[in-house]
Amino acid sequence: MKTNVAFFYGCRSVEHEVSIISAVQAMMAIDKEKYGITPVYVTKDGEMYTGEKLFNIEEYRDLPKLLAECKKVFFVRENGVVLMKTEPEKGFFKREIPPVQIDVAFPVVHGTNCEDGTIQGYLEFLGVPYVGCDILSSAVGMDKAVFKDVLKSAGLPVLDCICFTSREYLNDKDSLSAKISREIGYPLIVKPVNLGSSVGISKVNSAEELDSAITLAISFGDKLLVERAVTNIREINCSVLGDVNDCTASVCEEPFMNDEILSYEDKYLSNAKGGQSKGMASLGRKIPADLNDDTAAEIRHLACKIFKAIGARGVVRIDFIIDNDNNTIYANEINTIPGSLSFYLWDATDMKYRELCDKLIELAFRRQRSRENLTFTIDTNILSGVSLGGSKESKGAKF
Repeated sequence: MKTNVAFFYGCRSVEHEVSIISAVQAMMAIDKEKYGITPVYVTKDGEMYTGEKLFNIEEYRDLPKLLAECKKVFFVRENGVVLMKTEPEKGFFKREIPPVQIDVAFPVVHGTNCEDGTIQGYLEFLGVPYVGCDILSSAVGMDKAVFKDVLKSAGLPVLDCICFTSREYLNDKDSLSAKISREIGYPLIVKPVNLGSSVGISKVNSAEELDSAITLAISFGDKLLVERAVTNIREINCSVLGDVNDCTASVCEEPFMNDEILSYEDKYLSNAKGGQSKGMASLGRKIPADLNDDTAAEIRHLACKIFKAIGARGVVRIDFIIDNDNNTIYANEINTIPGSLSFYLWDATDMKYRELCDKLIELAFRRQRSRENLTFTIDTNILSGVSLGGSKESKGAKF
């Protein structure tokens, strides 16, 4: 009997379209002999749809037409299992479509309102096994400022930063700008703390450029950070697979940039042919990165330590920067559900995409088995002694 896997993707995020690409790639790669595949496309309004045409990336060019040919669905837990049910059809000749049991959820989502722990919380509430990081590690990974704090407490290398909200900046631009100039200096980088794919990120070379960069970042997020820009920089990425008890790092890659910052266009558009992007897999890169053995080993070692420090699970990609002026390595950020699931890094580490999917599902079931051994209830007769009065005039409970 096949294991039924529901792929969740899309969602209300600026990385919505990237998520579609990543999910379709994964659904194409997974072993159809072992798994029954159910696509669950989540619209930017939060509605969920399924249908055979969702497997075809070209169908997404006309979303209204695509969704008109799909079925709206919802999920319930009944008798210890999670079921996907189809909304009842309207009209006299409506059909009743039987529910589909979902054995494991496979979120392939990027960005806020999904990758940040939101969809993980939904899946936890349903009680279905799911692939990837849990609520806490997802939230830590998404918030770049919190991520830095966790790594600092673990003694891992990150650049210092100043973090602030949009209101703090708008209420006192002059003093905050002066603090940034004094404590960080120029050039510097401005980032929203909770976005990926390089959205809203700017390099600032002088005080005159600071306000416009912060204004751009504010349009994407309420919480921002500013950190020193490493001018003589190399960007190196490494993926990690496993859980806190047993994880392994992939080979390293060095992405190519068209500018001083690896932009959204670099990642998803510049290498697309005929208007069709292959996600992160299409990015220009050198794999393995041209690093000496000691540096490559150090980055892979750091990647595993970072993975464990935030309590990650599944597959992640950790982005590092090297300051060539002093050969110092810094952790830049973590992608708890990386674009294309970083399959290209594992392919270069002698693990095919199909095997990567198997490992991720195995890890999901392993976590579920561990949780089933935990105690979530306590035998108590506390309700036997509670009275709320049973009338509008009741002034409270008596214990």
